[in-house]
Amino acid sequence: MSNRGGRIINGERLLTGKQLAEIKISSLPRIGDKRAKLFHKLGIYNFFDLLYYLPNRYEDRRFRETLEGVKSGEQVTVLGRIENIQEVRLRRNLTLLKVGLSGNFGNCTALWFNQPFLKKSLRSGSTIAVTGKLGRDLYGYEISVIDHEIDIKNHVHVGRIVPIYRTTERMSQRSLRRVMYQFVASYADQIKDLIPPELSSELKLVPLAQALKEIHFPSDQQVLSQARERLVCEELLFFKIGLSEIQYSIKSDGVACLPKAKLTEDFLSLLPFPLTGAQQDVLKEIQTDMASSKRMYRLLQGDVGCGKTIVALYALLYTVAAGFQGALMVPTEVLAEQHFLGIDKYVEQLGVSVDFLTGSLGKKEREQCLESLQNGTTDIIIGTHALLQDEVAFANLGLIVIDEQHRFGVKQRDRLLAKANAPDVLIMTATPIPRSLTLTVYGDLDLSVIDELPPGRKEIKTYFMPVSEKNRVYGFVRTELEKGRQAFVVCPLIEESEHLDVEAAIVRHQELSSEFSEFQVALLHGKLKFAEKERVMNDFRRGNSDLLVATSVIEVGIDVPNATIIVIEGVERFGLAQLHQLRGRVGRGTQESFCVLIGNPQTEEARERIKIFVQNHDGFQVAEKDLVLRGPGELLGTKQHGYSDFRVVDIFRDTAYFKKIENLIKNGEIHPNDELSEEIDFRFPLLIYGMKM
Repeated sequence: MSNRGGRIINGERLLTGKQLAEIKISSLPRIGDKRAKLFHKLGIYNFFDLLYYLPNRYEDRRFRETLEGVKSGEQVTVLGRIENIQEVRLRRNLTLLKVGLSGNFGNCTALWFNQPFLKKSLRSGSTIAVTGKLGRDLYGYEISVIDHEIDIKNHVHVGRIVPIYRTTERMSQRSLRRVMYQFVASYADQIKDLIPPELSSELKLVPLAQALKEIHFPSDQQVLSQARERLVCEELLFFKIGLSEIQYSIKSDGVACLPKAKLTEDFLSLLPFPLTGAQQDVLKEIQTDMASSKRMYRLLQGDVGCGKTIVALYALLYTVAAGFQGALMVPTEVLAEQHFLGIDKYVEQLGVSVDFLTGSLGKKEREQCLESLQNGTTDIIIGTHALLQDEVAFANLGLIVIDEQHRFGVKQRDRLLAKANAPDVLIMTATPIPRSLTLTVYGDLDLSVIDELPPGRKEIKTYFMPVSEKNRVYGFVRTELEKGRQAFVVCPLIEESEHLDVEAAIVRHQELSSEFSEFQVALLHGKLKFAEKERVMNDFRRGNSDLLVATSVIEVGIDVPNATIIVIEGVERFGLAQLHQLRGRVGRGTQESFCVLIGNPQTEEARERIKIFVQNHDGFQVAEKDLVLRGPGELLGTKQHGYSDFRVVDIFRDTAYFKKIENLIKNGEIHPNDELSEEIDFRFPLLIYGMKM
């Protein structure tokens, strides 16, 4: 066992969470390397993981003094003396073990189905505690046993408020609970409390050791509540301290961006439409940030079609006018191509050089692009992950715009940021994030929101149709095409395999080409070469093709105002956020537009997801519902977000604590030290996108 750091108490050295994490789970008695693999499936690799593997829920299995008034089917727990034991064979391969019990509650019969082996461990006169469903027959009370303990003084599985953990195959609830009970009893007292005693006193928090014991095996509801409050406050405190440190380090070091030309004004004069009030407000915020000596670090949220790209281009031109280069990184080639084509048509009139870098570029084109970037000939570069490669170097990078940021990993973003000395950063997302999450996860970013759509846009009518109505749906598609409109058909996700999804799209394209033989039916998927994708997209934009069959590669980046209907097949396989992005491919013109979902949902969760999507059109409303339905960890993705590292905090239940902890930090009532900073770095390794540089 590691004994670095901490202080000695009762001959034991107190350990921080980081030090506890250095001890492998396999070193526990009776675990070993083989059984440790079962724990690994639960995300438990070390002692810290085990200690903070909190129960999903709790069951009140405290003893009943009487069975009077208990309804049939209710769960009860009694402590009694074994009076008699009888094994009954009901039929082949089905046995019933009947055990007569007596106690303060009176008399009852405990029943075990198909567990004849238990007979060996039961003895008349022994004390037994049983939990199960209560029933009655002609002779009195019966309990169909769920759990039991025999001659035990310290009850673990019954006779108390019992924790229920998430388990995995070949690991029973009882075995995990027993391991947890022994572990907590042995190690909870050895964890160092990093919250100063005076602060714990001010917040009226119970000691850490007590909280860890009671969160797993509470003696009553009140102490469980106190234990959870202690751990929530600790986790939020660590998180908020780390957040404030990052915020200071990020923004304290920057370069004022002072334009020497009127590129931005000229750009705005080229636009064939007026900016919305929300866009104008965001432009002012960005301009103020970039003109200051502090580093801009801003998150731009906006629903699909709200005009984020125009704002991003304004920021890029602002940095070019000040003598710097700008980079726009996007997650897919389709989106990169869309941005390049859209931006180039504006900036070529302004004398600004825009280039394009993806993995599909030929060797000669790539070398020319890299040389132009390095010598400063290229003012704005638009690219995918290809921008992260070591050979990509900038002459004077001043602004990085990251679009659909949730598609990138922490290390990937760091590699781009490392290509310049404290560049300004603008992160954009069309995936609406609930404000409750924004304040938590993006606490180090200044927030801008475009909550206004361009004038003339109409709400997209959304419908769900069962698979049996597919012909009717495509009859409606035909009606739209006959009006001169265009349509998307999105093929269902098969599984986490791009190859299979592409195959599905190819087959569906063949089917629809035959069914709509009088129209031009095109196909788009991620496996097409760059030139072919560009040709397909350009044909569809220009109206040379009528119906575009695609995988979810079109989730972002396709802007065709004449497209008025999108059909999404296999809808139950898509998440709410993805569905909302796909719906945003239509409704970009002034005509009435439609989103039709086709599917056969088999689960209640899938049906609820579809219902939410049909009833809600505002992206932020969809995101709020999605958050409730799926939870923040799954909604955001565990590999990208600091929030996903929370083990105790629940943003629905714990909003009151956020402000309390925030005020303590602002008032300077806690001062970080090396040990605390080390613990924060350990607990939140992905804190705010790894931007700690």
